[in-house]
Amino acid sequence: MAVIAGFMVPHPPMIVPEVGRGSEAAIEETTKAYEKVAERIAELAPDTIVISSPHTIMYADYHHISPGREAKGDFSGFGAGQVRMQISYDERFVDALCVEAMQQDLDAGTMGEKDKALDHGTMVPLYFILQKYTDFRLVRIGLSGLSLEHQYRVGMAIQKVARNLGKKTVYIASGDLSHKLKEDGPYGFDPAGPEYDDRIMDVMGRGAFDELFAFDEHFLEKCAECGHRSFVMMAGAFDRQKVSIEKLSHQDVTGVGYGICCFESAGDEPDEDRAFLDIWEQKEKQRRDAARSKEDLYVRLARASLESHIRYGQTISAKEALEELVEMMQKEGQPSETDQSNNRECEPAVQEKALLNRKAGAFVSLHKQGQLRGCIGTIAPVRDCLAQEIIENAISAAVHDNRFLPVTADELELLEYSVDVLSETEPIESEEQLDVRRYGIIVTKGYKRGLLLPNLDGVDTVAEQLSIAKRKAGLSPNEKGCSLERFEVVRHY
Repeated sequence: MAVIAGFMVPHPPMIVPEVGRGSEAAIEETTKAYEKVAERIAELAPDTIVISSPHTIMYADYHHISPGREAKGDFSGFGAGQVRMQISYDERFVDALCVEAMQQDLDAGTMGEKDKALDHGTMVPLYFILQKYTDFRLVRIGLSGLSLEHQYRVGMAIQKVARNLGKKTVYIASGDLSHKLKEDGPYGFDPAGPEYDDRIMDVMGRGAFDELFAFDEHFLEKCAECGHRSFVMMAGAFDRQKVSIEKLSHQDVTGVGYGICCFESAGDEPDEDRAFLDIWEQKEKQRRDAARSKEDLYVRLARASLESHIRYGQTISAKEALEELVEMMQKEGQPSETDQSNNRECEPAVQEKALLNRKAGAFVSLHKQGQLRGCIGTIAPVRDCLAQEIIENAISAAVHDNRFLPVTADELELLEYSVDVLSETEPIESEEQLDVRRYGIIVTKGYKRGLLLPNLDGVDTVAEQLSIAKRKAGLSPNEKGCSLERFEVVRHY
C-alpha cells in the first residue's frame, strides 16, 4: 500500500453551517464538492489520513509534524465553539516519518510544538470527513518557508513511509487559492490573484505537477495564496505514480479562491515520466548552466571567490583570478555576438581594467532555487579596488549574513549570483525623488541606517521600498523625520 488518493481542498470556516449562519450558501458548489470528497474517502476506507495545513504550526526552515496520541479542536475562534472534534494521531506513522526525514536530511520533525489544538485548516476537511468516515488515524503536518523542491521531498517521504508500513493512506492538501480576487474582498485585489487561480486550477486539473515548481515565489506572495506548498507536498506523495483526476469545483465569490480536485492512484508500476522533481531539477540545471555560461567578469569573480573560500578555505588574489577568468572567457568567445557585440564595456579585458582600477561600493547577492540565500555589500568603497570589494563581499554574503546559515559546499552548484555596483549616494528632500526601479535608497535616523537596492522582485512601489529600508534600519515603517539618500546601480548577472 502507498498513498492511494489525494484531495486538494480549501478551508473556509464559513462553509461550516454553525459558523456561516447562512452565508455558506454563497459557496454551495464548494460544499457539494466537499461532500463528494468525504464520500469517496469513506469508500476508500484508509488506515491513515495525512493533512498538510498552512494554519498549523509553521516555521521558515522546518516542517512541524504534530506529536502525541490525539488532539482536540473547535470553532470557538469563529463563534461556533459548540462544533468540536477529537482525533487520534497515527503515532507509528509519525515516528517512521521523522526517521525517514532524518535519513533524507529533510528539515521535518515533531520538535517545536506551540499549540496542540487542531487548526481550522485541518478541522474544515475533518468536519466533512467525520460525517462519512471515522475509522482512521491522522497525521498533521505544517508547511515551511523552504523551497518548493523541499516541500515535494517531504511528500515523497510520506509516500515511502506509507508504502513501508503497508498503510492505505489518503492525503488531504488543505489550502485556499488566491486571497486577492476582488476589490471588495477581505484582502483587496491584485492582478496576480485571478492569474494564480486560473493557473493552479489548470495545472492541478491536468495533474501536471512539474509545473507547480514554475510558480515564482514573488508571484505567490503577490497573489496571497495559502495552499501552494500544501499542493506541492501532495504532488510529492504521488511521485512516479499515475493518477486519475477529477476537478470538482472552483469558486471565488468571496474574494478568496476555493478549488477542489481529486487524485487517485491509477497503478502500482512506477512511471518515470511522472518523476516530476527529477525532471524539474534537470531543467533547472540546464537553465543554470546556460545562465552561468553568460556570466560577465564581475559575477565570475564573485563565484570564483566564494568557491575558493568554501572549498579550500582560501581567498583568491584579485589580479591572478581576473587574468585566469579573462583568459577563460576569451576562449569561450565572450562577449557574445548578440546585443553585447557593440558594447566594449562588456569585453572581459575592459571589465578587468575597471575592476582593478576603480573603487566603488558593491553588493553581492546569492539566490538558491528562487530564494535569497545571502546578500552583503558596502555602500561606499572600503578596499583598494572594486575587484577586492566583490571578492570580500561574496564571501561575506555566504558566511556572514546573519539571516542564513553559512553556505555549504553542497550548495555551490545551485547558487546564482548578481553583483550590484553602486554610484555615489546623493541626499534627497522627499520620496518624490525616488524611482523604485532606478534608485536604491538609504534611510537614516540617528545611528540607525537601512539600505535597499533598486529593482528588486516583489518591491513594486516607493512606499514598499521605504518601508523595507526603515525596517532594515530598525525603525517603524511609519517613522518620521528620517533623512533620505538615493543611489543608482549597475547590476551584473
